[in-house]
Amino acid sequence: MKKILLLALFVLGSVYTYAQTEDELKAAKANKSDSIAAIQGRVDAIQAQIDALPGWKVGAFGTIGGSFSGFNNWYAQASPNNSAGTIGFTVNGFANRDEPKYFWRNALTLNLNWVKFDDKDDPNDQKGFRQATDVFNISSLYGRKLSEKFAISGLMEYRTTILSNFNDPGYLDLGVGATWTPVKDLYIVIHPLNYNFVFSSTDAIFESSLGAKIVADYSKELGPVKFKTNMSIFQSYKSSNLSNWTWTNSFSYTLWKMIGLGFDFGLRNNKQEALNYSVNTLGNTTDTFDTVNNDLQTYWTLGLSYSF
Repeated sequence: MKKILLLALFVLGSVYTYAQTEDELKAAKANKSDSIAAIQGRVDAIQAQIDALPGWKVGAFGTIGGSFSGFNNWYAQASPNNSAGTIGFTVNGFANRDEPKYFWRNALTLNLNWVKFDDKDDPNDQKGFRQATDVFNISSLYGRKLSEKFAISGLMEYRTTILSNFNDPGYLDLGVGATWTPVKDLYIVIHPLNYNFVFSSTDAIFESSLGAKIVADYSKELGPVKFKTNMSIFQSYKSSNLSNWTWTNSFSYTLWKMIGLGFDFGLRNNKQEALNYSVNTLGNTTDTFDTVNNDLQTYWTLGLSYSF
């Protein structure tokens, strides 16, 4: 009986000691967490002061995605012997300068993707990688400030593909107007005088014209999250068939150091590109701007991200 009582007292003492130790450790952890939060607050305040200094601010972040697979005698599928893969990456770079009297913002967007599907039982099958996504966009916006939020500005924007049909078509926008900066990381460009130069070997479809250019760009970094969204619209004064718009979005979530998860997607509407694809790729030579099926263009990339 004495042994049982001693054992019970020992167990109760152990439980009490463990509970007391756990509470002490939790209290110590809370104190450390408060200290870390205070230090991080001071670091963020210093970084905000650095960001507010004049001069060039340069940076980039991107997404890398890829997968590979191989099958041998996998009879449950139509091609039991095959190898497949996909490789893609996105880069969003910027070089910005903000001074009391002027600003200069430069941006680069690059999205390239390759896919492969090699059916080993088909000798005529394409074995290598082939281009799937091809997006290239570069812009430069300069403005002379009238106030903290408004500026007289000039914009140059060029977009094309680089893996195939470089500059065919290529679009170059040159225009002047005004830029509104309602908050620090958002700018809205309204240029009623803009010329949209279109470079192409098929002049019967692609045509340059005068019009209005509207751009909205928002970039933000919130702790481990980085994102950028850009809407670029050209409204032709000559014909709505010559108008176009593109909306691109990039998200990055840092998991460890500079590595994380990234997601990019884009939307585009361009009737000239739709007609060119229908006539010159599909062979629908009777199609016109009035009859072509102008479906919404989309792309997306999901994979690992890396912040520079």
